[in-house]
Amino acid sequence: MVQRLSNHSCFQSIVTAINPPPPQISSLPSSSSFASSLLPSKCSQTPPFSSAVASPSLSPSPSVFAYKSEIRSIYTGRERRLEREKEEESPMTITPAVRIADRKLVVKDRTILTNVPHNVISTSGSKSGSVEGVFLGAVFDGENSRHVVSLGNLRDVRFLACFRFKLWWMAQKMGDQGRDVPLETQFLLVETKNESDGRDEAAQVVYAVFLPLIEGPFRACLQGNSRDELELCLESGDADTTSSEFTHSVYISAGTDPFRTITDAIRAVKLHLKTFRQRHEKKLPPIVDYFGWCTWDAFYQEVTQEGVEAGLQSLSAGGTPPKFVIIDDGWQSVGGDPQPEKQPSDPAAPAPLLRLTGIKENSKFRTKEDPAEGIKNIVKTAKEKYGLKYVYVWHAIVGYWGGVRPGEGETENYESTMKYPVVSKGVVENEPIWKTDALAVQGLGLVNPKKVYRFYNELHSYLAAAGIDGVKVDSQCILETLGGGLGGRVELTAQYHQALDASVAANFPDNGCIACMCHNTDAIYCSKQTAVVRASDDFYPRDPVSHTIHIAAVAYNTFFLGEFMQPDWDMFHSLHPAAEYHASARAISGGPVYVSDAPGKHDFDLLKKLVLPDGSVLRAQLPGRPTKDCLFSDPSRDGVSLLKIWNMNKYTGVLGVYNCQGAAWNSIERKNTFHQTGDEAIVGFVRSQDVHLIGDVANDPEWNGDCAIYCYQSGELLILPHNATIPVSLKVLEHRIFTVTPVKILAHGIRFAPLGLIDMFNSGGAIEGLQYEVKRNELVAVIQMEVKGCGRFGAYSSARPRKCTVGSTVIGFEYDSVSGLVTVNFDHMPEGNQKFHIVEFEL
Repeated sequence: MVQRLSNHSCFQSIVTAINPPPPQISSLPSSSSFASSLLPSKCSQTPPFSSAVASPSLSPSPSVFAYKSEIRSIYTGRERRLEREKEEESPMTITPAVRIADRKLVVKDRTILTNVPHNVISTSGSKSGSVEGVFLGAVFDGENSRHVVSLGNLRDVRFLACFRFKLWWMAQKMGDQGRDVPLETQFLLVETKNESDGRDEAAQVVYAVFLPLIEGPFRACLQGNSRDELELCLESGDADTTSSEFTHSVYISAGTDPFRTITDAIRAVKLHLKTFRQRHEKKLPPIVDYFGWCTWDAFYQEVTQEGVEAGLQSLSAGGTPPKFVIIDDGWQSVGGDPQPEKQPSDPAAPAPLLRLTGIKENSKFRTKEDPAEGIKNIVKTAKEKYGLKYVYVWHAIVGYWGGVRPGEGETENYESTMKYPVVSKGVVENEPIWKTDALAVQGLGLVNPKKVYRFYNELHSYLAAAGIDGVKVDSQCILETLGGGLGGRVELTAQYHQALDASVAANFPDNGCIACMCHNTDAIYCSKQTAVVRASDDFYPRDPVSHTIHIAAVAYNTFFLGEFMQPDWDMFHSLHPAAEYHASARAISGGPVYVSDAPGKHDFDLLKKLVLPDGSVLRAQLPGRPTKDCLFSDPSRDGVSLLKIWNMNKYTGVLGVYNCQGAAWNSIERKNTFHQTGDEAIVGFVRSQDVHLIGDVANDPEWNGDCAIYCYQSGELLILPHNATIPVSLKVLEHRIFTVTPVKILAHGIRFAPLGLIDMFNSGGAIEGLQYEVKRNELVAVIQMEVKGCGRFGAYSSARPRKCTVGSTVIGFEYDSVSGLVTVNFDHMPEGNQKFHIVEFEL
């Protein structure tokens, strides 16, 4: 059961002064070219920080925040080019920010690694126009398909690692020495401090990001050992694909802003590899702005078209109509392998693995009246009867869990052959069940890579003709285990993803694709088109150990994955002991919001905190990520830390605070387990600067840092100075949501800050336009806003407004002179062709 604090106020009277945050830095300059990666032998050939604040719109154009940062980046780049031109005329040289010197890896004069082996080599990233980054590689005595080399000793520095605890999924791990770095680490952020620096602590911090890459047909990851060495592991996944020399296997760069540092590092890697695009360069499918429903946890594989209609009808009747549906596993034509006749059955034998036998739907999705109509029938019902805009269906990247059945009449043109997964050593160590997994024992029918585009295109064109708008493509990491004899894991993954991208582009014009079970860098670094990625392992409604783990994992994984795609924090149940805990996180995630409720099992009061009557949601603009002060604390394991997640709207910020303690992945048992944690509440602190980009929406060069901060749960409003904090006390599975808005000073010192629809989790997402005007002659301030949706709108005003109008109508409002909260009710959605309420306050 969810524990609650009785009569707890999230705002206590104590306001604590803190040191101001470190100064902002400008973006690193753009890169023009990188040295091409070495192709190993015997292989097949193949916001205010810049990019991290990307457009949430359907077009790939950067947002206003990214635009501002790009301007700064261009300006800074021009300055640095002029500096380089001057340096060419002088004997002076620039010391690289990241370098190897005296067998040490040094980042901005701080030592990260010691005892770097002689066979580890570095290549400067300066060819990109920057001296901020370096590539690492290694030279080995002989050729092999797998190499492991130490990069040096890592000690006494805090780090955040994103590692694969399963073949399919990543999770977070924190530590301060090499032995703490898990196997299969794909992202590592290290915090360094210059203790001799006399400035405040925040000014001393430099963040170094380590990105293990793909190099030719090899994929790299990091791991630690008992000697506190940080190791580089390189694998091709094919015994015949070997090499002994690597030059660009890890990219390392550094900066004083962790969010900008990772964005700039990913950009440098993109320009080097030329195999993927960043999130802001991709087209987001429009489902992200609407409420949806997925059939999985409602029906699992027993889904039918009658069940789909029942779910749509049930949600629509409660006033939260879904506008998209994902028909998950259970609609396809599948079957087991043919069994020999008269073979005695073995009750202990595993069930035959199901494989795809045709691209069309199974009998559950065909009507007796018109069986040829097929899945088109439920699509038509969903859109015409229930007003859905989009219908997606599920399929595995190899067709089905067991692949495509070889020799089947309807699928023989795809030339599938049986392959048996060979799972990498690191994955098997983290997930031992692969030793006996059904796929490892029974194999998988793999479509010939030369035929895979034909397979995808015929499948997707059939679905598109039936009115399907997109696909959720699952089981993607399985490709890394099937590269033997096919040029290796990277080569096979790239071939499949190129074919998938081409087919989605040809058949689903809104870029309708969700990537799932896909957390290997083989796939991430070849993602040119897919714009939505599942952020973590599944929502498990019946597994109590999973819920705090889920929220922590999606937040920390998003710190890395959000640079490539918009993370999807998965479906949830609205009627569940942890429903509000999950729902509020989805509201601030920036990704799609959808449930998997069984028909008739809904909490509509909760859903109305997420969904407007027209089925749209108040989506935040960015991927939700941990706040800067949470990056190296462990909110799942340490017993003392709360997790804070920040995001941005057009004119406000949003901050979620979660107690995620008590459960985590257990490195001994190799599974998620509960661990001892106290029953008492944990006290943490929030400040307006936890919303990392809050200054960008101040719209005032003279803004003094004051913010209005509104707590959704308590309804309390406080004005928080720039250098102040407020305490928050939470027990396990408790949470708080805060709307944060810069305070604008108007005529006569009157102060104002809009909050939005304050009965919804992400209230500020309702504000689509905001203008301030001071009429000098009349000494009157006018605030005009465009507000979407309906409900109770709130704002902070230091003085009682003279009047409030909606459109041309003067309406009543309530004003609390103690807190400054002014509220007005919108009883209905904007009428006619209007998208917004035009709201005007006169002060």
